[in-house]
Amino acid sequence: MTGFEIRPLAAGEERAAFELLGRTLHVTVTDELWTRRAASFPAERRFGAFTGGAPVGVAGSFATRLAVPGGKALPAAAVDGVGVRADHTRRGILTALMAAQLADCARRGDVLAVLHASEATIYGRFGYGMSSRSQNLRVTRAAFRADAPPGGTVRLLGTAEAQELVPRLYAEMGLHRAGMIERPEVWWSYARDRLIGEHQVAVHTGPHGDDGFVLYRTEDLRTFDQPNLGAALTVRDLHATGAAALAGLWRFLARVDLVSEVRAPGRPLDDPLPAMLTDPRACAVTGVDDQLWLRLLDVPAALAARAWGPGEPVVIEVTDPQLPANTDRYRITSCGAEPTTAAADLRTGPETLAMLYLGDRVPSALAAAGRLDVVNPAALAHADTLFATSVPPWCGTPF
Repeated sequence: MTGFEIRPLAAGEERAAFELLGRTLHVTVTDELWTRRAASFPAERRFGAFTGGAPVGVAGSFATRLAVPGGKALPAAAVDGVGVRADHTRRGILTALMAAQLADCARRGDVLAVLHASEATIYGRFGYGMSSRSQNLRVTRAAFRADAPPGGTVRLLGTAEAQELVPRLYAEMGLHRAGMIERPEVWWSYARDRLIGEHQVAVHTGPHGDDGFVLYRTEDLRTFDQPNLGAALTVRDLHATGAAALAGLWRFLARVDLVSEVRAPGRPLDDPLPAMLTDPRACAVTGVDDQLWLRLLDVPAALAARAWGPGEPVVIEVTDPQLPANTDRYRITSCGAEPTTAAADLRTGPETLAMLYLGDRVPSALAAAGRLDVVNPAALAHADTLFATSVPPWCGTPF
């Protein structure tokens, strides 16, 4: 690696780094945009690549916690901005930035790192694996079954009230599904204005108080040829503590006047809405996308923290070129996981281990795809039950 320097951002370099990131994402950074984003783009936890004193690459993250199977929440780095200037790509800058970031996050005690990938081919070589998926829903002519949960009441909030209530409600609802992350103040410092301020906000109230919220906005679909076509309502953020609150929010969205369809991108794979409708085809799945990409920074701590299903013990050998401290064999049982000197049943790297960790995939499927080296074929069935989860992982937070 020659011709550039990798180092932490210094105070005063934030805007230049943000403008660089904006150019890589094809976004123009104005004074107004920077004013809105400055608090959410601190120098801390950000690395820059510099040539001649000018930034040509950037990689950053913020500290959060991520829920894993079994309910524990582990320290995690949410990677929220990676880019290299167009005239400096393919020179090793991204590799150097990611190496510096991984080492720094591990040093800080982060057990996991997560990101939303703009391109799916980039991050596997750094040990990230696709660990959760989501589906995009289009809802039309929705009529609810008589036996669907009735839900409670729904009220619309003004912007000021929503900016105070929604962060508190999200925190009170807790990380009730593997893959969800805490939303720290550095995240809300931007989202209060952009996410809440630019959307309608509705809150569901059940027997025990507020237990769900949705952020949405509408788009006029009327044209000269179709002057009576209703609006499209797009859901930006929807969280609920249970089926009743979820049903109540979906009923509200489906009954908004002058709306011809509800679009809900990024919903969990097990969203129960179709089963609540008299015609399940009124809720169409228009696509399934990768959502959260995960990297295990501390493999023994991560394996020890999650819950495991029933099954005979399985030994997995992990080889991690970027973080050699993770390279070891691990014995996984229904009671936990720990390093071992026993012979390996399965061998893999950090990318495939990440795909398995939250329960989105089962080992036998990845072995069939060539992603696992199977030493003991009999161990695959046991590994499937050990890694399996009853609820698919889902993040539900953009960053």
